[in-house]
Amino acid sequence: MNGSALNRNGQTTVEQALARLNFKPRELKSGHVWLAGAGPGDPGCLTLEVLAALGQCDALVYDALVSPEVVAVAEGAELFYAGKRGGQPSMKQDDINALLVRLAREERRVVRLKGGDPYIFGRGGEEALALAREGIPFRVLSGLTSGLSALAGAGIPATMRGINKAVILATGHAAGTDDDIDWAAIARTGQPVVVYMGMANLPIIASALLEGGLAPSTPAAVIVAATTPQQRTVVATLATIAEEAATAGLASPALIVVGGIVAMRAALAGEA
Repeated sequence: MNGSALNRNGQTTVEQALARLNFKPRELKSGHVWLAGAGPGDPGCLTLEVLAALGQCDALVYDALVSPEVVAVAEGAELFYAGKRGGQPSMKQDDINALLVRLAREERRVVRLKGGDPYIFGRGGEEALALAREGIPFRVLSGLTSGLSALAGAGIPATMRGINKAVILATGHAAGTDDDIDWAAIARTGQPVVVYMGMANLPIIASALLEGGLAPSTPAAVIVAATTPQQRTVVATLATIAEEAATAGLASPALIVVGGIVAMRAALAGEA
């Protein structure tokens, strides 16, 4: 390798690695909307496509879970906060859809930035459908979904031979209501479940999974602020996770993980 391609420590720099990759971002055109995922929180989880999009946009519509460091990449763009947090005043989805359409019709270069991946519990599908119905050109830039990358950040493998053959991603915001999902059916699969937006309903969810047949000793965890410096993880059993999380003072944003894969955290840390 040519010595000029190395820094003083003999390592390739980030700039040199990107140049070697020969990544050529697509052009974000006026009147177009790109629905992008910012990943779970750590700016290092941004994809190259999303990073390039942020550098091109002149209008950024962003969510509550997008870090200030990531928002700052869109230097010079007009910022539109559209965060939705459970139990707090937030912009209605129809209003967000209308904003995206309006900005596009004003010939803006629009990035709609969401935490995680826009198509996994991010209402990206709803926004894409609204844009399609209005004839607005759009693209979807996938991001690392929090439901999987948070597990890695907490030392929990999403799949493990001999433990699971599937992973279920579920939303817990409607737990205990008529719009709830069938937790008993999920319990019967015996496969791990990762629950988004379920922190406020953790006692209801844990009880429903127990009633569905999961053993009280089933490993469970809550991961807060995944991949960020504020990340916290509490591990317990399904029978005790709600109490343990409350005692630890955990609050949203958080992910709940239930299943045998949680036990791998201690093994991988050399604690078992």
